Amino acid sequence: MDLDTVKERAGPREFSPADDLPEEYRKAATRMIEFHANSEIMGAYLERPFIRQAPSIDRKLAFSAKVQDEIGHGQLLYRAAESLGVKTREEMLDDLANGDGKFLNCFHYPMADWVETPMIAFFVDGAAMRRQATLRRTSWEPYAHAMDKVCFEEGFHVKHGEDILKELMTGSRKEQQMTQKAFEEWWPRIIQFFGPTDDKSTHHDFAASVGLKQQSNDALRNAFLDQYIPKARKYGLEIPDEPRIRERDDGTYEVEEGDLDWDEFFTIAKNDYEPGLGQIDGRKRAQEAVQWVRDAIEGDATAAGGHAPQAAD
Repeated sequence: MDLDTVKERAGPREFSPADDLPEEYRKAATRMIEFHANSEIMGAYLERPFIRQAPSIDRKLAFSAKVQDEIGHGQLLYRAAESLGVKTREEMLDDLANGDGKFLNCFHYPMADWVETPMIAFFVDGAAMRRQATLRRTSWEPYAHAMDKVCFEEGFHVKHGEDILKELMTGSRKEQQMTQKAFEEWWPRIIQFFGPTDDKSTHHDFAASVGLKQQSNDALRNAFLDQYIPKARKYGLEIPDEPRIRERDDGTYEVEEGDLDWDEFFTIAKNDYEPGLGQIDGRKRAQEAVQWVRDAIEGDATAAGGHAPQAAD
């Protein structure tokens, strides 16, 4: 199938591994899904230390389940990316550990306190849901199929994050102040979650033309603002003065994009941001720590003369 035919046929869940697709499509889809898978893994590693800091056994159990869900999403997405025949799952995991794999800007920033968890679980996962819901109509069927499970579980993560936010913002004055401070620190990063503005995006036009992507970065960002600014205010959070948010005549919102630090964003995008390098080193150490499991499973498979399940990471 040539590229023109792909663009003519592009539609929800249109293509599968049975189709003979051009290299341009397979590479673009692999890049997009690998980025998503890496982000799920790095988000889980960012949040994992806070399982022990959760204030009750119920919070610990719920947070542990969330982290396990995110790891599972990453593995599911690596399989969807692998089905394009460009890179294996092992190559993608090795690239992530070596600093060659890219992932979401929000997961390059360190977390220091439990009050920051709803910034990820409510706002970042909420932003992810805005994008992932549209990807259930992406043209690569294995990716869209994975999104059915991911969106179902992410919906619980958002509710979990909203419950933590509600508890903190109805707690002591100190808890409310700490949550507001965390919100002010994370708010610009969350707005940049959707990537560069449409005029600076180098991948959107092609991805949209072949049905991989359904909405532009700016459209997703504005839809998120329309939904989450009222939610933030509902729980008593004050929207920071910067970046400036404009309310249109119809009650919808848009951000003054010049107020966002795009230099820092693109430094992060190149994996050159210093706190993010620490996250990548952590991922590399984790992968090395389970190498013995991988070796043991591969040894058992060789001894049995067959195949064995691959080690999870």
